[in-house]
Amino acid sequence: MKLSRPVSWFLLAFGVWSWVIWITFVNNLVKDSSGLAFDDGEPTAYFWVHLLLAVVSFVWGTAIGVLGLRGLRALRRTS
Repeated sequence: MKLSRPVSWFLLAFGVWSWVIWITFVNNLVKDSSGLAFDDGEPTAYFWVHLLLAVVSFVWGTAIGVLGLRGLRALRRTS
């Protein structure tokens, strides 16, 4: 399957965007002082669920970004 240049750039941008957004989210989650993420210094279910969401998003964002990067490299080799 051959990806077009715009689709490849979109996938790569999505992967980068996913990392930027979720790194910011995890930083905010760890620094949470509202009591949602930590109760007496111990992580809550809220923390674990959102950390799992972030990890899954990192994995998917990386996979999608790699597809975009591979698409761009394949286009460069053929042109």
